[in-house]
Amino acid sequence: MVCIAAFIILLIVGIFVAFISIFKPKVGKRYLKTLKKSWGCFGKRLTLQKCETGFGDDVKNTVLSKLVLKNPKLVKPTSIAIEVASILVVVITAWSLVEGVKAGLALWTLGTCNVQHPDSCALGAEICSIDGSGGPQNPIEAVGYWFTDWGEIFGAVPDKFRDWSVSNFDFTGLRLKDEGEIDAIDIFDPGCVVCLQSYKTQKESGFFDTHNVLLVPYAIPGDDEYKFANSELIVRYILATEAYESAVSGAGLKIIDRIFMEKDEKHAAYQTNFNDVYSADEAKEVLLSWLKEFGYTDADIETLGAIAASDQITEIFTKHDDLVRNNIHAKGIPTMIYDGRKHTGKFEAK
Repeated sequence: MVCIAAFIILLIVGIFVAFISIFKPKVGKRYLKTLKKSWGCFGKRLTLQKCETGFGDDVKNTVLSKLVLKNPKLVKPTSIAIEVASILVVVITAWSLVEGVKAGLALWTLGTCNVQHPDSCALGAEICSIDGSGGPQNPIEAVGYWFTDWGEIFGAVPDKFRDWSVSNFDFTGLRLKDEGEIDAIDIFDPGCVVCLQSYKTQKESGFFDTHNVLLVPYAIPGDDEYKFANSELIVRYILATEAYESAVSGAGLKIIDRIFMEKDEKHAAYQTNFNDVYSADEAKEVLLSWLKEFGYTDADIETLGAIAASDQITEIFTKHDDLVRNNIHAKGIPTMIYDGRKHTGKFEAK
């Protein structure tokens, strides 16, 4: 085990030796000679053969020889400590390799290297994450979550080869064009800052003009409540305006535009107000005032409120959550489907 640990350490040290050898070539030559001897022992260990080079013993003897003369009593405990340290180095290295492979596979299949908390991955797309849970509370739970992560990763592998035609997904949302076949699905949360940025980019780049988009409002669930305050209320009313037949049209899109694109009289962004300022009652009052401004009568607004709180809308919430989590395997919002692919994260104009 000592020779394996020594080989690992030599590889790490090699990064610095490579730089030093530029100025002192002799250091590089001595290092390569030692590394070659270490590899001879390491290779034998990997193939379960006896290490004939004695490299591991050489390493231990080099350390222990200085103790023999100074303090012989420390030789035995130091020898044990070297063995324990060698085991730790090997275990930590093996664990790091496994975690590296896991993170790489997760990034390839799910778009994030952190399955439980996707927005913690610096390598992934900019998203508002759909967190798996609050995290493990004890070591036993941690092991369970670790295997669950692997299950999600392997479960998402077929997604890389599936047909991402929008016709395969039964979402309820807002059509941006009355005619033509839907060729793009855009799933967003009204409270998500990344969704706001993505929406603005889509508008400015002309994406909504070149594609027949279905906007799907989705409130990201949290541990106890929804991730963003008032997102559930907003989504319910947006869906209610689509379900309610009246002379007023496009109210849902006007709500989205106002939250994402506009500010109040104090120049505060409406999204910020709904997330951080308005209480549930204040948020509802603002939405109702908008609906009246858009042309709904008091009777219409009362009907819309009943629809928004109905089982019909609750069933859409349940259906969308199942599609997002278990069918699309989205780990963050916004998530878009267009051009035969799934796109996770902020929309980037080409």
